[in-house]
Amino acid sequence: MKVKKDIRFRVYVAFTCICLLGVAVLIKAAHIQAVEGPRLKKMSQDMHTRTTTLPAERGNIYTEDGQLLCSTIPQFDVRIDFTVIDRKVFDEKVDSLAMCMSQLFRDASKDRYKQQLTLAYNQKKRYYLLKKNLPYYQYQAVRSFPIFNKGKRRGGFIEEPKSKRINPYGMLAYRTIGLWRANSQAIGMEATYDSVLNGENGTRIEQKMTGGVWVPVEGAEVEPQDGKDLVTTLDIGIQEVAEHAMMSVLQQYECLYGTCIVMEVQTGKIKALVNLGRQHDGSYWEDFNYAMIPTEPGSTFKLMTLIALLNDGYVNVENKVDCQGGQMRFGNRTMRDSHLGLGSLTIRDAFAHSSNVAMAKLAYQYYYKDPQRYVDQLKKLHLHERTGIDIAGERRPLVKSPKNESWSATTLPWMAHGYEVLISPLHTCMIYNAVANNGRLMRPYLISAVREYGKNIKTFQPQVIEEAIADSSAIRQLQACTREVAITGTAKHIQGPFYNISGKTGTAQVADKGIKYSDRVYQGSFVGYFPAEKPKYTVAVVVRTKPHSASYYGGTIAAPVFRMVADKIFASSDGSWMGPLDSLASISKNKMLAQQATARAYRTLLGSLGQKVDIVPGNHIAKLESDTVNKTVQLAPGNVVKGLVPDVSGLGLKDAVYLLEKEGLNVHIKGRGRVTMQSIAPGSPAAKGQTIVLQLS
Repeated sequence: MKVKKDIRFRVYVAFTCICLLGVAVLIKAAHIQAVEGPRLKKMSQDMHTRTTTLPAERGNIYTEDGQLLCSTIPQFDVRIDFTVIDRKVFDEKVDSLAMCMSQLFRDASKDRYKQQLTLAYNQKKRYYLLKKNLPYYQYQAVRSFPIFNKGKRRGGFIEEPKSKRINPYGMLAYRTIGLWRANSQAIGMEATYDSVLNGENGTRIEQKMTGGVWVPVEGAEVEPQDGKDLVTTLDIGIQEVAEHAMMSVLQQYECLYGTCIVMEVQTGKIKALVNLGRQHDGSYWEDFNYAMIPTEPGSTFKLMTLIALLNDGYVNVENKVDCQGGQMRFGNRTMRDSHLGLGSLTIRDAFAHSSNVAMAKLAYQYYYKDPQRYVDQLKKLHLHERTGIDIAGERRPLVKSPKNESWSATTLPWMAHGYEVLISPLHTCMIYNAVANNGRLMRPYLISAVREYGKNIKTFQPQVIEEAIADSSAIRQLQACTREVAITGTAKHIQGPFYNISGKTGTAQVADKGIKYSDRVYQGSFVGYFPAEKPKYTVAVVVRTKPHSASYYGGTIAAPVFRMVADKIFASSDGSWMGPLDSLASISKNKMLAQQATARAYRTLLGSLGQKVDIVPGNHIAKLESDTVNKTVQLAPGNVVKGLVPDVSGLGLKDAVYLLEKEGLNVHIKGRGRVTMQSIAPGSPAAKGQTIVLQLS
């Protein structure tokens, strides 16, 4: 009996334990299902599925005539995992691999490559860097080489794709176009229109199949939305000559920086925008947008004072003003002209000779009782607010008011000739452009359209800020004054015989950014438009000199830049302006002196000179052949053969790069100007991807 009872007790205990175990299993199962289930399910999915980002392609930036200013190209870093490569395969194929790499990259011998690869293999390198920043065609070639063509699992081939933003024209308009880098701050158009250019990345879900192959899941893909393209108002030809002209002056006088703005008169389109600053090594780079930084403008501001006087009906430009020998005292300060001795002149002549005393005297005479009236006239020109140009980085100008604590008894006369007021070169260009445009004030702009798949989806039209900054009589008087500057005044030395210019020189001693007046740093300016009778372009040039420079007048360092830019535009006008260009060509009875150029450039130049021209079709390279007997000049086609390196000596950068890249060559540039030497002799076989170095004058 006792035995039965003992057995029954054990059975109950065992049964109870089994029941408790079952309950525990059920509870655990329920916990896993309800609590841990989602996490475990996700872990399972992660082991067998993955989400891949499909990057959107960033939009390109073009000129209005379709030239590419900025684009994105794919690049690849290639690394090798030597631990997955079979010893037998490596020993059999390493010679072939080394030879292929030597032939493709041409930077080391076959033996050198074999030595490097063998050392890395013996050391069992798992993330060995083979090459960085490979272009797509080289990446495709490398992945087809022996060993690497077996893929990642057996050939150890690891690619790291990335994108590189390139500017085909290098520094040309670099600050304006801007810079974009992943995870870094963008500048210029790249920053302002980042949301337009950037696009939206897509996604794709992939499933891991037997053998470790990842296969896209059907219906689980979101296509990327590529960025849209920008069409700018810039003209590469004008930009190139403006940058070259500015560079030549900056280097000659070792200036601190310079900016040049070319604006289309009727529309406000910016056709060129140059910003060059001196670097520590003495070179120049597009490092800052000086065109949008307010500074004391100097004598170019006299036009704004004259606009105020004419609008208020106080003067006529034929009225006389006594310049008092170029010296006059206001309050506790004495004002002097840069050239003493000026006496009684018409206001027009005083403007042409840039008399500080004359303009300050007139402003003081008519506004000293109510200086706010003068300030209000400046505000009607929108000088107290940003221009609103469609690019980030423009700083706010400063136009003082009598209510400001810094206003003194001498503020008004000093403002009248461009001191104690801060406006940007872009403001100055905008006002002179309004005078050229018969009083209509246009907002400057850089973007012409937004384009998607080759079609414009949004266009930007010229925007009028003020229909008239003055009445027609005042505008005619202002035009007469700016014209006089180039006839008898401070810019008469840049007036050529074949087209007329109008404008104003300016010189201001500056003190900002750690610079003191005692450093004798000056800002030389010239702002003008041409042709004077029917203006097409307004050009503003501002140059900041080095301390204690001997050359600082606007007529010396800024006006020549204007003339070079105007000459280039005149020469490239395809005959729309009649007359020859004296500064770009020289013809005698026996010969013409000229360099190799495109046929189109020569047709334009020779046509304007009245020379008979035999046509070379297209935009081919041409050379001149003169006939001294018949006194004609003919164009002969240059020798450009497909598959051979062309002769680009004498060409501009744009044409040279086009011809060389057409043959598959990578072009490296040294210097500025036109091509003087090329590292690969003309007529040599052109190997795709080969680097050629151009030395520019």
